[in-house]
Amino acid sequence: MANQVVEKKKDLQIDTLTISQLLQMQDLSIPVYQRPYKWSEKHISQLIEDVNFFKRKSAYRLGTLVVHKDANKPELNIVDGQQRTISCILLFRAICETIKIEDPHLKKEIEAISKNLVDFDFSNETSAYNIQRNYTVAKRAVAKCDEDFVRFFLNHCELIYFEIGHISEAFQFFDSQNARGKDLDPHDLLKAYHLREYAENDEKLKLESVTVWERHQSNELAKLFAEYLFRIRSWSRGDSAQVFDKNKIYLFKGLTIEKIGDFKYADSLRILHHFTDEYNKSYHRQIDLGKKPYPFQLDAPIINGRRFFEMITYYKDIFDMSIKNIQDHLKLNENSKNIFHTITSYGGWERTGDTYVRTLFECALVFYVDKFGFNHINEAVEKIFAWAYRLRLEYYAIQFVSVDNYVLENNLFADFKNNYAPQEALGRPVDYNFRRQRSISELEEILKSLYYIN
Repeated sequence: MANQVVEKKKDLQIDTLTISQLLQMQDLSIPVYQRPYKWSEKHISQLIEDVNFFKRKSAYRLGTLVVHKDANKPELNIVDGQQRTISCILLFRAICETIKIEDPHLKKEIEAISKNLVDFDFSNETSAYNIQRNYTVAKRAVAKCDEDFVRFFLNHCELIYFEIGHISEAFQFFDSQNARGKDLDPHDLLKAYHLREYAENDEKLKLESVTVWERHQSNELAKLFAEYLFRIRSWSRGDSAQVFDKNKIYLFKGLTIEKIGDFKYADSLRILHHFTDEYNKSYHRQIDLGKKPYPFQLDAPIINGRRFFEMITYYKDIFDMSIKNIQDHLKLNENSKNIFHTITSYGGWERTGDTYVRTLFECALVFYVDKFGFNHINEAVEKIFAWAYRLRLEYYAIQFVSVDNYVLENNLFADFKNNYAPQEALGRPVDYNFRRQRSISELEEILKSLYYIN
């Protein structure tokens, strides 16, 4: 398979692999936990430009291919390198369609590759769309290339191939590679981490989790994590929440029930985890259809694997509908309704700094409802509004660092986390003795009516 074996151990094989060899690895498989194919036109064009640029050199390294080989199965599951593998297949197909090959040796090689070409099935709409688009881009670009380009691409473009016997080690390798600068989104790394925490007999549940996850747009998941979940979990701990990147994903790595150990703090988690499943399996639930979701909390310990995916789906729905649901709640009085109307209608409410403040308001309000429900909801709306929108009047221009620093110095999230009654959680005084650098009459009128400013 490979032209040079660099190292071989019991559970690790490292080879160099030409593109010609890669394209004929028919045992390659894309497992269900992989993200969709997301290379853009820019990426595929850059690949072709790089091959053209380096074709006078002896070789060009495209990166790595990490696969997991289960001793009991023939498949080589791609852990890392899916994007470039699919792109190389598209590029080869584009070559076959657009370049007329005259060299008999090269023609024979291409025919051999075509007979053994690895192929994958793609049911994901995002993957299918990007493949079709990039194939068109590749055809347009390689139509201008010559046989030297094809020879170099097939026989002198290489990957470093890692075949690892244990799935946990394969993912650890994947994480460490991506921690050194690759461009996977943090939520993609979390997806891979939590999928490997499933029990071996939970393949069906794993497939269901991936299916639900992939229904969400990647940019929507990125926003959910970066603007809401990460900020709430960080601020409630008293930590800065400026940037959510791969260095902060530890906040969403939790505890694996089967491996947690005999710790006292784990008893309640085990009880919640197993009782929720047993409750939903009860024959009574077949009658009353009263399925009970796991009782998630935004600042609670995370249970790895299935519960993580359930949690993300739960909070994706919450944040998609939360503000509207709160806004339309029957317990809201006229003051609260006016606040909701004003924060999306005053002059300049769509400026970047104003969106930072509105997101702060939304994070705090959802965190409050997540813990206390709609008890004292009008007091909560008023207090959170006064606390958050003081910032809009205090600063002429708002950067997110100003929001972050303000929260850490006046941490309402910590009050919600550390108190067990709404009145106590809402007890923080809002300082109205601040210098106003911006005047916004709609906001000031509400704050005056609530006696937060004079």
